Amino acid sequence: MHVSIVHPRDLAKSDIERWRVLQEADPAFDSPFLSPEFTIIVGELQEQVRVAVLQDGQETVGFLPFERHPMGIGKPVAAGLTDAQGLVHVKDLELDPRELIRACGLGVFEFDHLVSGQPLLAGRHTRHPSPIIDLRDGYDSYVETVRQNSGKTYRSTAYKARKLQRDAGPLQHDYATTDRAALRTLLGWKTDQYRRTGRTDRFARPWIVELVERLLATDTEHFGGVFDVLRVDGKPVAGHFGLRTATTLAGWFPAYDLTYAKYSPGLIHHLAMAEKAAAAGIEVIDLGRGEKEYKEKLKNGEYEVMEGRVARPSAGAGIHWALRVPVRKARGTVLASPFLRSTADRALKTFGRLRTSLSSLAS
Repeated sequence: MHVSIVHPRDLAKSDIERWRVLQEADPAFDSPFLSPEFTIIVGELQEQVRVAVLQDGQETVGFLPFERHPMGIGKPVAAGLTDAQGLVHVKDLELDPRELIRACGLGVFEFDHLVSGQPLLAGRHTRHPSPIIDLRDGYDSYVETVRQNSGKTYRSTAYKARKLQRDAGPLQHDYATTDRAALRTLLGWKTDQYRRTGRTDRFARPWIVELVERLLATDTEHFGGVFDVLRVDGKPVAGHFGLRTATTLAGWFPAYDLTYAKYSPGLIHHLAMAEKAAAAGIEVIDLGRGEKEYKEKLKNGEYEVMEGRVARPSAGAGIHWALRVPVRKARGTVLASPFLRSTADRALKTFGRLRTSLSSLAS
């Protein structure tokens, strides 16, 4: 097998078309994060992005998008942002994962949302559920499932939607809008949420803001950015920016105005989004890995993603292992314990409140 390493901008039109054929041939690859367009657009903003093009004789059999960092450390494209990662390949592809990363110039390739069925799965890894909203039987069927599994939540959300309209004005849901002012409002809510909960503000990095704006401007048959917003009396109160293929919408950046928190605008919005998405041909909304209460209430199925790494003997892999093992062990211990997990979450939120208070005093 021959492996060529190229920057995304150097992919030939025939490569992109072949990538898309392989992606559409396997439902496991039906995520916009595995689309060639996503890698190409990120590559316009991040020079370390590369694509390994795998060829068996005259046939191109796979594409592995990745980032190459110092010391031979490899990561998925837009690591930390993506909810689906891996090699897009022909069925029953056989390869040595260590030889592949060697050909990529890597000592180690780490992942945390690797899709199922990957020939990259060598060595130690853990499996995690990734909840979905399955719309393949239609929106009405989905809502009936929610009523059965989360009846109290559904009734409460419907009541709050009616109350919100009585208190503040008529509801309007705009799906697939390009309203940049509303998008900036959404990103502002998300920044506040990151700071409030003690997380790193992704939108403090200008390239991520630019990435979202470029993705919003992308709309093709196979791939596009999707921004939708819930308004009350014309004012945005909740929204979401995600990515889509022809049939899968990847949940990415949802947020809402805390002023309306008592009405559960996030749940109202997600149900409205699911209805409009189904009408637009979306069959699955991938909510992404993570234990969030709203995901548990809305899901009616789940995928499985893997976290781990592929490594070969190298100085970079050794350093990476030495630095990452204590962190991963501590993280694993916390995640395995509901008590420790809730304690850590409370600590982050306390830190977030202190950070917000100090920022307010400084300004």
